[in-house]
Amino acid sequence: MNEYDIILRPIITEKSTLLKEVGNQYIFEVQRSANKIEIKKAIEKLFKVKVLDVHVSNMEGKKKRLGRFAGKRSDWKKAIVKLGPKDKITIFEGA
Repeated sequence: MNEYDIILRPIITEKSTLLKEVGNQYIFEVQRSANKIEIKKAIEKLFKVKVLDVHVSNMEGKKKRLGRFAGKRSDWKKAIVKLGPKDKITIFEGA
């Protein structure tokens, strides 16, 4: 897997914006099979920053109903990445 396969998309919510401002942390949706080391290397190579810490969390997909039919959204994995004090990722700056 290359970096573009591991990092799927950034997650921009109120909580992620607060983490970015207070703790210099960014949240990404990542490939379910990726581990912390692969995520760290991918972020460092893609954005040219120094990653201090990576936390991962497996998110269970929500159960949904449409009338009498029950279904479930896909499970996914998110990564919270903490950067060095002088580093920042510019794609989050407009949010």
